[in-house]
Amino acid sequence: MANRVFNFNAGPAVLPPPVLERTAAAVRELGSCGMSLLEVSHRGKEYAAINQGAQERFARLTGLEKTHTILFMGGGASLQFYAVPLNLMPKGGKADYVVTGSWSKKAVSEAKRVGTPQIAGTSEAESFTRIPKASELKLDPAAAYLHYTSNNTIYGTEWHYVPEAGAVPLVVDASSDILSRRVDFSRHALLYAGAQKNLGPAGVTLVAIRKDLLARSAADLPPMLSYAVHADQSSLYNTPPVFAVFVVGLVLEWIESEGGLAGIEARNRKKADELYAAIDSSSGFYRGTAAQDSRSAMNVTFRLPSEDLEKKFLEAAGPEGLAGLKGHRSVGGCRASLYNALAPEAVSALVQFMREFQRRNG
Repeated sequence: MANRVFNFNAGPAVLPPPVLERTAAAVRELGSCGMSLLEVSHRGKEYAAINQGAQERFARLTGLEKTHTILFMGGGASLQFYAVPLNLMPKGGKADYVVTGSWSKKAVSEAKRVGTPQIAGTSEAESFTRIPKASELKLDPAAAYLHYTSNNTIYGTEWHYVPEAGAVPLVVDASSDILSRRVDFSRHALLYAGAQKNLGPAGVTLVAIRKDLLARSAADLPPMLSYAVHADQSSLYNTPPVFAVFVVGLVLEWIESEGGLAGIEARNRKKADELYAAIDSSSGFYRGTAAQDSRSAMNVTFRLPSEDLEKKFLEAAGPEGLAGLKGHRSVGGCRASLYNALAPEAVSALVQFMREFQRRNG
């Protein structure tokens, strides 16, 4: 696209240009099957290859080939807030939750429909500006599982360690930093992620569940909410979001071509370091909102000296081809989302704009 902008939106987010090009071609015709990607049957051989290929690529990238089942489900991460306790927590049981932002608070609310979510740690008193330290977590060895949100898009914080849950299954909502860095995925009994930030377009949610946990799904659960049912049907219990899964497969292939998770991590670290350095060297004109030891490499949140200047900053960014820099409506300010597909030159362009804006308005 001749007028393509640098897209800093928090989601749906930027996609790799090669993925967009291949997707556009597949919408016209998928391979040589004589049909558009939007027309193929989810029971046909074309989609069977798409579905299996995406599942296998994700398992290979995360090292979960032998231990976990990969599912594609609908409803976004928001549906998983209910599906997790429904499948893993006995009715009236209890589970531990670490609350580090709005989304983990919503997960707690949904868990209350099934049993008792126990707050094992939180930074709410500090406006969610940091991630609790491991020493602050109060864990129940009898909990059905421990749930945490690995990255907090609204507040710009990210876990820089994997919490130690012992024998308790560890569950993570990894929607906004999935596959952005190397992680010991095997320590997670269940992980889930809405695709629309780092994996693909909106419309599909990836779930990776340890195979032994599938036995926890009660037989009387609604089929659309049962991990066991979706696993038994290889995510084909109902018509899946064919388009979204196809794009996820291409994004996973692109990650492999970029050097896998090691390559992506180095790319993302460089982008985040450049932007945080610009903020920290601005003599207070730009102020990061997250504690330094909890800063996210995916969502950089910052403020300017006044709301009027923030409005002026956002208005001036648009004509410079910098899109999606407005902070979440619940907290205001500015936010630059640096997901995997965002090109490094986008951050360099943003930093140059920030310096010029400060020169003119500081």
